[in-house]
Amino acid sequence: MNIIWLGHSGFRIEIAGQVLLVDPWMTGNPVFPAERRDEAIGGATHILLTHAHGDHSTDVLPVARELGIPVVGQYDVMSHWAETEGVETVGFNKGGTVKLGDVTVTMVNAVHSSGFGSPDGPTYGGTECGFMIAAEGRTIYVSGDTDVMADMGVLADLHAPDIGILAAGGHFTMDMRRAAYAAKKFFDFKTVIPCHYRTFPILEQSAEALAAALPGVDVIEPEVMEAIAL
Repeated sequence: MNIIWLGHSGFRIEIAGQVLLVDPWMTGNPVFPAERRDEAIGGATHILLTHAHGDHSTDVLPVARELGIPVVGQYDVMSHWAETEGVETVGFNKGGTVKLGDVTVTMVNAVHSSGFGSPDGPTYGGTECGFMIAAEGRTIYVSGDTDVMADMGVLADLHAPDIGILAAGGHFTMDMRRAAYAAKKFFDFKTVIPCHYRTFPILEQSAEALAAALPGVDVIEPEVMEAIAL
């Protein structure tokens, strides 16, 4: 499989014949090279959305329309988009599992907030979530925007993910110290990839603290549009 960071919390995951775009925010993303947009989305089969905030959802509908591919996410938002936006969707909810070809995706809990911006303030955006993505004998935990939560112990027992893509930039989500605590306390990761960092000065700029706290774990600081082969 290949995991390719699109900057911030966006990823392109090439796995088991599918190409999953997770929270692909490119328009206005200060760390994403705009000239590589076609490369980032080319051949994508599905878009996965963890929550409604603009730094995750802005490009979802345009890319879905452009490529004619389904958006996979929280039932309320997916149902609304299917009726009003002319896109194909796969709506489900926490604890639910869907099959995308040979890839199994389970929606899991996260602790954050979710809302679309509007001139009148935030509007309902479903509920925040993470995903367990399983295929090729591997399981990836995409934490979504979250803090540490005791639910992680249940998720580890049920799914035993060996790859963690963890929000770790602080201020809006876990920081590196808290992400390291979550990884040590609840999981047995072989590989950890931090995200939701380096995008803005307010966020953490380095994952050194995460790597130092997780000896024996391959903590990979991703580079935008550089494939991580696992």
